Amino acid sequence: MNSLSINYLLVLLIALVAITAFFSLAETSLMTLNRYRLKYLVAQGYHAAKLTQKLLSSTDKLLGVILLCKEFASAASAMLVTLITVRLYGEGQVALMTATLVTTFLILIFGEVSPKVIAASKPERFAFFCSYILYPLLKILYPIVIFINFFVLSFVKIFNVKIDFNNNLHKISMDELRSIISEASQFIPNQHRKILLNLFELERITVDDIMIPYTLVESIDFDLRDEEIIQKLLTFKHSKILVKKNSPETILGLLNIQKIIKQLKIDDTLSKIKKDDLKILISKPYFIPSGTPLYTQMQNFQDKKERVGLIVNEHGEFIGLLSFEDILEEIVGEFNLDLISKSSKFNKDKDGAWIVDGSVTIRTLNQKLNLQFPIDGPKTLNGLVLEYFEDIPEQNTSFKIDNYTLEVLQSHERIVKSIKIYPLE
Repeated sequence: MNSLSINYLLVLLIALVAITAFFSLAETSLMTLNRYRLKYLVAQGYHAAKLTQKLLSSTDKLLGVILLCKEFASAASAMLVTLITVRLYGEGQVALMTATLVTTFLILIFGEVSPKVIAASKPERFAFFCSYILYPLLKILYPIVIFINFFVLSFVKIFNVKIDFNNNLHKISMDELRSIISEASQFIPNQHRKILLNLFELERITVDDIMIPYTLVESIDFDLRDEEIIQKLLTFKHSKILVKKNSPETILGLLNIQKIIKQLKIDDTLSKIKKDDLKILISKPYFIPSGTPLYTQMQNFQDKKERVGLIVNEHGEFIGLLSFEDILEEIVGEFNLDLISKSSKFNKDKDGAWIVDGSVTIRTLNQKLNLQFPIDGPKTLNGLVLEYFEDIPEQNTSFKIDNYTLEVLQSHERIVKSIKIYPLE
């Protein structure tokens, strides 16, 4: 009878350690569960996910029932070990101390650490399994849990701690979200990940960072004679032409080459087109303040149903041109079908150096060549060189900026047109 009694106590002890292990498993799996993944599964109609979400909506009560049951099982285990030790070895201090150490080791390994490690490896699977047991258990023990939580919340208020589980669990900053996407290479295709990361950059960069500088915008003076205007049109390489008058200097708008082509279908020949015909094709100028964030400007383009804008500084001076396609290229990459592509402004030399057009923006330069030139100053490579020299450098002048060796290959009037960038040694 005594032997059977000891065996019964041992079985009961194993059961109590298993109960402790279950609640440790439940605690870790539920607390480490991905809440955004849970929301998705709830939206898909998974019953276990709905139960889990209900439990997590009252985290204080959930923790209350888990810890209540776990601590009860741990205390009962310690009491059973003491009882078994007394029956087998008497009430000696050495025996009791040894039994206490053995109990602590068993609970720590099998009731705490091992279950939590297992739960952390597959939180979703174990959280859903545990929710089927915890949900009815919380209903049964609800009065006891409320009684315990009354003292817990009263104690927490002493330290003036505000508890709001529902809000804090779902807060995530833009930088954290950017980091999540950057690390999600296993789940998101590389091209898609780049597009998502580029979207975050739209708030950081402005229209000045990607605009076509005014020195590179092709323009036509409408004070010229008809024949001269037609002759200039034949030399243009871009599809958007700035139309202005120099006396006094006035911007009339933009002329789209495609509209001229349509007009040619009517008039058969370019020589028949007169200045008055072109005036009808000129679109009114849409001005963009310098410093406007790209995300804001993208919305402005959509709201105002515009595709091209002229960027002006605080003095109202024209400083560059920006199209809706330029913003899209910042998101999805280059797809510009214009005659002069950004890629054509980068050429690799035999010695591994890059020959770059001075009009290239610092941002584009850093992205394409994986460089680290500062972007908080001049917006173009030409501007960076001019700022360094505070003058127009002569041809074949070599210099260093941020450990990169550069050489001026070609300069014309006030512009550095071509620059050679040597690789780092």
